[in-house]
Amino acid sequence: MVGRVERNKDLLQEAVENTSHRVGNIASIITSAVADVAREIGELITDGFEMRDAAKAAGRDAAPAPRAKTPPEELDSLNGYDGDDSDDGSDDTDRDD
Repeated sequence: MVGRVERNKDLLQEAVENTSHRVGNIASIITSAVADVAREIGELITDGFEMRDAAKAAGRDAAPAPRAKTPPEELDSLNGYDGDDSDDGSDDTDRDD
């Protein structure tokens, strides 16, 4: 027959082994959960970077292309001149015909 002390020792040994096994499983679950949370946070931040880059690219695509500056067109009719302003160096008022 097994003595009382040996029986208590076996019971205590089984309880410690069972408890350590359960604690190990819980630690594994927590470790996996922390890793999963870290992965999800990383993916969320990556998505944020991708959305920011896409918004910048869309802004560049939507912005009108800068047009080359052209000199202003001189409109003589707006300035009070006739359309017949050719200055060839001759003065028609001083002619002796």
